[in-house]
Amino acid sequence: MRRIQGAKVLLSGLQGLGAEVAKNLVLMGVGSLTLHDPHPTCWSDLAAQFLLSEQDLGRSRAEASQKLLAELNGAVQVCVYTGDITEDLLLDFQVVVLTASRLEEQLRVGTLCRKHRVCFLVADTRGLVGQLFCDFGKSFTVHDPTEAEPLTAAIQHISQGSPGILTLREEADAHHFHTGDWVTFSGIEGMVELNGCDPRPLHVREDGTLEIGDTTAFSRYLRGGAVTEVKRAQTVSHEPLDAALLQPRVVAQSPQEVHRARCLHQSFRALHEFQQLHGRPPKPWDPVDAEMVVDLAQAMGPLKGTEGEPLEEQLDEALVRTVALSSAGGLSPMAAVLGAVAAQEVLKAISGKFMPLDQWLYFDALDCLPEDGDPIPNPEDCAPRRCRYDGQTAVFGAHFQEKLSHQHYLLVGAGAVGCELLKGFALMGLGAGGSGGVTIADMDHVELSNLSRQFLFRSQDVHRQKAEVAAEATHRLNADLQVTPFNLQLDPTTEDIFGDDFFSGVDGVAAALDTFEARDYVAARCTHFLKPLLEAGTMGTQGSAGVFIPHVTENYKAPSSDVASEDAPDPVCTVRYIPATTKHTVQWAKGEFDDLFCESAKTINSHPQALSSPEDLVKSQKQALLQTMRGVLTERPQTWRDCMLWALGHWQLRFHYGITQLLRTYPPDKVQEDGTPFWSGPRQCPQPLEFDASQDMHLLYVLAAANLYAQMHGLPGSQDRTALRGLLNLLPLPDPQNLDRIFASELELDLPSGCKQLHEDLKTWSKGPPLEPLTFEKDNDSNFHVDFVVAAASLRAQNYGIPVAGHAENKRIVGRIIPAIVTTTAAVAGLVGLELYKVVGGPRPRHAFRHSYLHLAENYFSRWVPKAPDIQKFHHLTWTCWDRLEVPAGQPERTLESLLAHIQELQRLRVTMLLHGSALLYSAGWSEEKQAWHLSRRVTDLVKKAPGQRVLVLELGYEGEEYDTNFPRLHYKL
Repeated sequence: MRRIQGAKVLLSGLQGLGAEVAKNLVLMGVGSLTLHDPHPTCWSDLAAQFLLSEQDLGRSRAEASQKLLAELNGAVQVCVYTGDITEDLLLDFQVVVLTASRLEEQLRVGTLCRKHRVCFLVADTRGLVGQLFCDFGKSFTVHDPTEAEPLTAAIQHISQGSPGILTLREEADAHHFHTGDWVTFSGIEGMVELNGCDPRPLHVREDGTLEIGDTTAFSRYLRGGAVTEVKRAQTVSHEPLDAALLQPRVVAQSPQEVHRARCLHQSFRALHEFQQLHGRPPKPWDPVDAEMVVDLAQAMGPLKGTEGEPLEEQLDEALVRTVALSSAGGLSPMAAVLGAVAAQEVLKAISGKFMPLDQWLYFDALDCLPEDGDPIPNPEDCAPRRCRYDGQTAVFGAHFQEKLSHQHYLLVGAGAVGCELLKGFALMGLGAGGSGGVTIADMDHVELSNLSRQFLFRSQDVHRQKAEVAAEATHRLNADLQVTPFNLQLDPTTEDIFGDDFFSGVDGVAAALDTFEARDYVAARCTHFLKPLLEAGTMGTQGSAGVFIPHVTENYKAPSSDVASEDAPDPVCTVRYIPATTKHTVQWAKGEFDDLFCESAKTINSHPQALSSPEDLVKSQKQALLQTMRGVLTERPQTWRDCMLWALGHWQLRFHYGITQLLRTYPPDKVQEDGTPFWSGPRQCPQPLEFDASQDMHLLYVLAAANLYAQMHGLPGSQDRTALRGLLNLLPLPDPQNLDRIFASELELDLPSGCKQLHEDLKTWSKGPPLEPLTFEKDNDSNFHVDFVVAAASLRAQNYGIPVAGHAENKRIVGRIIPAIVTTTAAVAGLVGLELYKVVGGPRPRHAFRHSYLHLAENYFSRWVPKAPDIQKFHHLTWTCWDRLEVPAGQPERTLESLLAHIQELQRLRVTMLLHGSALLYSAGWSEEKQAWHLSRRVTDLVKKAPGQRVLVLELGYEGEEYDTNFPRLHYKL
């Protein structure tokens, strides 16, 4: 990030693709971004350029875009350059990006950048096809080739010998290391020669142990320590553009993709030549212009490989023709995808993090066009109309644009991906007609950390409802778009709002959610109401997008392992007494924060009756919590010094005295009944720490804890570390008898006897002003919340010989933060937009749709056809997840007996069980009397239905089958 924040980037070309690159770079926080595009804004720009509006027509694109870009991030200098790109100008930049530029300009600027070792990129989109080229020079160093953090694992033992054998504490960690990896070591006691050593290669043995080289001359290993992977820099060599044009190295995952990319490469060259010959691009869907482009591509000779050799594969003329026919348009989803990848490559060039592209990337979504044999758009329908959608109608036609405008979509989630989707909806004109619209559902508030990737939000929006802010911002992008916000989430508690009436007016659903549980629920609602679902998600530089169409594709299913593991807590005893991983230490530290500074204050404020007598205190079951909150003090703190004394006492209790007491109960040499050592395997024997004010982490803990204790009691704190260190050096350590009292209370060893004194002391707390419960806030680095967790987790890790996590990793774990960057979110939103074209366009076969996955750090891009829905069978019946049995509305209300007879008549099977939700309405196993009573009742008398509910969903069971068989459900329409 320091490299990024100091970088200077020149971006030439501010149509839709350039705007996407600019937005991503500004949100990522480059030092300065210089915009260059003297061309006037025209109608066709507005379909993909979200920084421009009708009021900017005729203005320079760069000047019109500058103000809104600058507002995205006040730390980035955004300026405009209006002259020609000269050699002297380029000397001031680390990276230069050209978009929507002519080939001769690309070759000229590329040569100058190569000369002065400036990283150079070319990006372009033509309709549904895009290209990206990278030239980072002859010798470019990649400092950190992969996204994954260096692997760190706790050490169980290291033998002396040649080679030395290292045993990991967790056997599963061995599977993450590979022979040839380089590692270093830290925190080892005994064999200290390994700590901080130069990287050593390792060899993974069959039993999972690791050979780490000769350790014969080293001291004997005693305990603890961690082995950490060392990432090694790699060097990349790129060809200049003039050579790469003739010998293209393309990024592709299969031979078929390589051939298609080479044909697209030839297509772009032919489009450039057409422009040079005719002074204009091909007209939309003009067959004469398209044939000229095909002829130009053929005249370039056979396709060539990376060495310039002719290839046997023939030019795909049909592909070139389709590219030419649809090349006149500018589409928001294509700009989003290519702009995201291009911005990520700029960041790679600046930071040296992740491997850059090698060297050409071609991406196409021509599958969005009509199927072979279907009518194609005609030139008249695609001609410019001097409206904001001209760039889109040039590809799909005005008739399709009309269909888009009347759509009504529900967007669930207005976070990073949701904001990007809304931008796309506004630019595409989704729901911008009289009967169309977009509804947003999100119950969250804008947080400070959102601003780096959710470009619809600004600093003044922090703490406001996301749905409301997003709706206002989307309306500003397209005033014709009707956006309705709901500050609610979709779950069973809101089905009275998002029920039959609501979904009857929805054409489709887009989901931008960050948990599998939420995605599963939304997908189930789409299956129930037979609505198409478009969904996307990200994790760092990895992203995916999926499309699920009723009766055409499979329905959405979250990976079962991910659902089971999501937010699954570790056992309390493991976290509290025998932590084995960094995650355990952070969970413990967060629990400490909640107990000490939140729950204890709430208890005193809201349960004064618990303090009325020692006996009531025991009954409240809060004695241990309040004993710890009181700590070594006997009176409510009055000064900063009191808070500091409390914090020092708590440090001693947690990291020295408590560990000492634990080792008295479970000595280091304790043996279990089966003869194995108690402290073995993942159960690492802890060691008490000795307080040392000169140790930064010791000091940080006391500073943070004292300030939080002061905040809770309404007292002023201090950030003066020097003064605190001086005071701590003068103070004696806490009286062990006080620590005995607290420790015994926590173990519930003195509940009756310890309550009297605690009760007397807490009277002073309850008589003062109410305490201030502190709710953990991860986004404010100045309030000591994260500092406390970082310090507590680090000290806990030192106690148990666990690798210590850094500040960012602690913050990620405790804040349950999913790594997210704007490039990936923009890319997956663009991929969703491409599938939206197909969904709105009308019935399509399954092979027209695409699921997508990308990994920007590893230059991996994949799109594939979704699976068909599983077909289930039972006797003569066949059905899929999208099918149901129906009892139509408008008929006389049925009794349960007539309903069962109706089903039997339809399916020729005897129903033996009928359920509504968890309520059993009928069972063949009931007594005749009970059956007769139920069968005589009307269906609506036997069930509860919500207000406005139009359909009862009943589950069926058949004779001889298990009750959990997934038969098609019965929809009883009311």
